Amino acid sequence: MHPQIDARTLKTWSHDGAELALLDVREHGQYGESHLFHGTPLPYSVLETEVARLVPRRSTRTVVYDDAGEAAGVAQRAAARLAALGYVDVSVLRGGTQGWAAAGYPLFAGVNLPSKTFGELAEKVYHTPRVSADRLAAMIARGEPVVVLDGRPVNEFRKMNIPTAICCPNGELPYRIRHLVPDDATPIVINCAGRTRSIIGAQTLINLGLPNPVYALENGTQGWYLADHALEHGGQRRYDDASGSAALKEQAEALARRFEVPFVDAGTVARWTDDSQRTLFLCDVRTPEEFARGSLPGAQHTPGGQLMQATDQFVGVRGARLVLLDDDGVRAPAVASWLRQMGHDASVLVGGLGSGLAIAPAVIPEPPPLARIGVQALAQLLRDGDAAVLDLRPSMQFRAAHIAGARWSIRPRLADALAGETRPVVLVADPPQAAEWAAAADWPATLPAPLLLEGGMKAWEHAGLPIEQSPALPADAECIDFLFFVHDRHDGNKEAARRYLAWETGLVAQLDAQELAAFRLPATALS
Repeated sequence: MHPQIDARTLKTWSHDGAELALLDVREHGQYGESHLFHGTPLPYSVLETEVARLVPRRSTRTVVYDDAGEAAGVAQRAAARLAALGYVDVSVLRGGTQGWAAAGYPLFAGVNLPSKTFGELAEKVYHTPRVSADRLAAMIARGEPVVVLDGRPVNEFRKMNIPTAICCPNGELPYRIRHLVPDDATPIVINCAGRTRSIIGAQTLINLGLPNPVYALENGTQGWYLADHALEHGGQRRYDDASGSAALKEQAEALARRFEVPFVDAGTVARWTDDSQRTLFLCDVRTPEEFARGSLPGAQHTPGGQLMQATDQFVGVRGARLVLLDDDGVRAPAVASWLRQMGHDASVLVGGLGSGLAIAPAVIPEPPPLARIGVQALAQLLRDGDAAVLDLRPSMQFRAAHIAGARWSIRPRLADALAGETRPVVLVADPPQAAEWAAAADWPATLPAPLLLEGGMKAWEHAGLPIEQSPALPADAECIDFLFFVHDRHDGNKEAARRYLAWETGLVAQLDAQELAAFRLPATALS
């Protein structure tokens, strides 16, 4: 059993200035229902494949938690797995979220809490101009020269967008705005699904000194829908890959320096890699396409807009060093200016992609391999009733399509799913490592080792073998990997959208003085 700490000790650690990895090891749906403000989501089902990326330094002070923190809980199992991977300073929060709440500390629903709370604070500090859905709709209807830019990634934009909107993720705005809006007079409206990226995107352009009138769309696509305006779906309008411009480079550098962003050379960063007391993240903030064409050794892809919006999906260590790079001198400084205000130790790599820096990448452990079975061999076993199929893919994928007769489960509940099973078991997983790690760490010793379906569900579908759909199975209560709270607002559920916006605007009021002090926003708006 791993060492436990109480809530008051963890609260002290959270604000003592030293590095801390605070890992919520429950599944995504459980995390989103109720978690600690600075808890980083690292579901137990993907722990081994994700932890090296989120917590690359294995001597980092680390705390894991679940609902109750008991010996039989997933936190203790996760702590044991981390120790097996070489993490040497791991504690478990006694009582988990229940113990935290019992000590008088708040729990939070939703995801990306620090970033979303920061967006609300930024709006209050900067008094970011905003435009209502009704006003924007009238401007568009009258044919007024307004440019609507959607600050979300392309995949989110395609789900739903404001009519006439062009997809330009927030991190790309400083680099591409002069191509998208070449004049100084056309009004610009930035939107996202809700509030945060609308606010940060608009304020980015304002902070850079863009002369155009710039507004955030109040409450984003949700506000548009709640005002009974029609959204488009499957949108294809996006920035041109060749549209980048260094026209705002001086402004971006000045903005970064205003917020005391260090500009560091490759030699300095190389020396930082030898610091055994600090964690280093080398963050390439360019687009997925640019990153795929090549980056610096040891860099991880952290698209700038999402690094600001969902920092906890890329960085699992509070107090770590973040070194940002690009190849234009515009995007990294602009993003770093926000990260510094969010309280992160963010720097910009001088020379970016051309700096020559090379650091060792995080080493992702490989699981013991499972023996494979082909689709036709499995189909024959199922026809003879000689195998059980356990599907470990996400619950919503299982609902959409699964092998006829398969059951759904997830790694933390694997033992329960296998209770009473006497047939050979075949696992379906994507990626296969999810099944291999589950089998290595959580497979009941009383059962023979499972087989893994070669090629997964795609191979089964390609072979034209029997498939089932189950829109209501697993039941909602069993889908611990899916956060209905977030997704329902995009499915035509106006009440869910209202609840989400109320949650978002109410975040700041839940913070205590220590949490508020961790942000570094200016006391008044920039003049």
